[in-house]
Amino acid sequence: MANNASPGTARSFPLATWLSGGSLLIVFLALTLMASASGIIVNRYARSQALARSELAVSTVRDYFRRLGEADLGAARGFADNATLNRQLAEPLNALTFNLYLRGQCEALRVSACAIVSSAKPPGGNATLIASSDGAQPWTEALRANREQGERFALAPRGGGPVLLGAAARLSGNADYSVLMLQALDGAVLAEAGRQAGANARAQNLSSYQAPDGDPMTPLHAAALTARGRVAAHISALDSYGASTVMFNTAGEPVALIDALLPGSDFDRTAATYRHVVLLVALLVAALAGLAGWLAARWLAAPVVRLADMARRIGQGDFSPAVPAAIPRELDSLAHAMDEMRQNLIELTDRLRRREVEAQAVLNGVVEGVYVTDEQRLIRYANTQFARMMRREPQDLIGQFCGDVLHPKLSAAERPCERNCPILQARTQGAARCVETLRLADDTTLSTVVVSAAPSDGRQVQLLRDESALEAARRARDSVLGNISHEFRTPLAAQLAAVELLRAGLNELQPAEQSQLLANVERGVLRLMRLIDNLLESVRIESGQLAIRSQLIDVGVPVQEAVELLGPLLEQQQLTVSIDLAALADQRLPGDEQRLQQVFVNLLANAIKHAPAGSTLRIGAAASDSNAELWVEDEGPGIPEGDSRAIFERFRRGEHSEPDSPGLGLGLWIVRSIVERHAGTVSALRTAEGRTRFTITLPLVASARGAVN
Repeated sequence: MANNASPGTARSFPLATWLSGGSLLIVFLALTLMASASGIIVNRYARSQALARSELAVSTVRDYFRRLGEADLGAARGFADNATLNRQLAEPLNALTFNLYLRGQCEALRVSACAIVSSAKPPGGNATLIASSDGAQPWTEALRANREQGERFALAPRGGGPVLLGAAARLSGNADYSVLMLQALDGAVLAEAGRQAGANARAQNLSSYQAPDGDPMTPLHAAALTARGRVAAHISALDSYGASTVMFNTAGEPVALIDALLPGSDFDRTAATYRHVVLLVALLVAALAGLAGWLAARWLAAPVVRLADMARRIGQGDFSPAVPAAIPRELDSLAHAMDEMRQNLIELTDRLRRREVEAQAVLNGVVEGVYVTDEQRLIRYANTQFARMMRREPQDLIGQFCGDVLHPKLSAAERPCERNCPILQARTQGAARCVETLRLADDTTLSTVVVSAAPSDGRQVQLLRDESALEAARRARDSVLGNISHEFRTPLAAQLAAVELLRAGLNELQPAEQSQLLANVERGVLRLMRLIDNLLESVRIESGQLAIRSQLIDVGVPVQEAVELLGPLLEQQQLTVSIDLAALADQRLPGDEQRLQQVFVNLLANAIKHAPAGSTLRIGAAASDSNAELWVEDEGPGIPEGDSRAIFERFRRGEHSEPDSPGLGLGLWIVRSIVERHAGTVSALRTAEGRTRFTITLPLVASARGAVN
């Protein structure tokens, strides 16, 4: 601003002064009116609160008197049950000692007076006062009130004096006598009522009440008597807020006027404090408003500089700040036009960025590699999948010739992409597709399909699809189908040969020879059934339909059934089986007996396939606190190094297996799947004795030990 001093700038300072002065005057007037109005409102609010507090106080005093009457009734009932009192009334009375006793009990119970009344009376007669702690009390009126109101009553003595609360109770030992108690509403009682209500409490005897003209409370009392309820008012003569209400006895007869007075100075002081605070706040706000008005005036005096700065920022691509409004009208129109231009530029930029983000998301989300080339076939864009296929970083591919990046396998005499290039073909044909084998930077090859689009604005989009995984899936499928065909053809051919021999020599072959041929057929059928079972089981496992039943079983049962089931194969290979399950003789395992039988059938079949003829297969067991181990050992050549975990994969056969070795590579995979569903593990190792051991580990349930299935 200092460098732009001019006549226009100089004239802005008086304008700033006028604007700040005018705003200060307006704010000051507004705050003055607000302070005056708020003072009136606060005074009215304080008065209404004081009257409400007075009504609450007089209600609290009346409730205290009611609770006091209930407490006196409880005290009378307790005194009526006093054994000493019942004993003295049963004996001849000594008036002096009995009156002293009553006085002491009244003081202990904190009541004004006590009396004993005889209830035995002739028809139409009255109860008789036997003794009292204070003969000055209006006992005759008390007896009448007791008769009219019941065991709890209120009394306004006609001779004047304080209002009395009374309670009566019959003696438990002698129903002809009653205890009568009186509580005067004066002195300590009124003081306690005022303390609980937070006010000065009074009680007027309505029997002797006269409304003197000079008493400031007379109008309030008159209103209370007229309304027969509580009323409140400001008593100027006493500088207090007071409330009055009428107290009735249980018969509905008014007996007292109850007053509660609150000092008015407390409420006036609160209102005065609020008015002072409002005045100070008004002065502070006026000062701040004057300062703000002065600053705003100075800000309004330099609109041209701000608009020029905004134009420069928009020209540099910074659209974040909004163009501020300006004065006079011409500059304000210019500011609005600039802000509309800024909004249009923001919307256009956001639209372009959204489209760019959407395109990036689509290109990075597809599984194929995508790259864009220019007219010289230089790469101008590459998505992450393309860079991953090329084993390169995306930024390293930009600007490279596509042939130098893809390295298609060509003859040594040809240059990369010299002919049969899909990019060049798409420029004349509209689109092109070819199959290429690429040589990557790590000397590995990649089988791909390249699809090229027609050029647009000098750019061409190419799609690169990896065919290696698909080719591997085809090879795996062909291998599995070949293995299945081979495994089914061999036993079927053997069975067919055995059946033809049986049919040709049915009447000539000896029984032993026929049994041998039938045994061959049985072994072939058994082998086919095991292959089919494994295939079906693999399908169930893959689809999640393999169910495991949880029951406590004797592990020897599925082991023995598996051995018996494979008996023909064991006999063919001249193998014997040694079973030692003594470690689990007194225990039961949680599991599925049928599935565990399948586990041992597959483990024994695997051992039969690799064990030398005439050797022994060993089945053993061991137990710990939480697990049980069972194993199958054979004396075969063992597991090649590195195959101990891989042999449990699906369709996996040992790398050094004979080409004609039977099996689909499913047996051990099924074993692992069933054992894992029993929360167990399976492993293979070479023992120190040179045997191959397959071990399954299953959890034990402590509560299941020794249980009978």
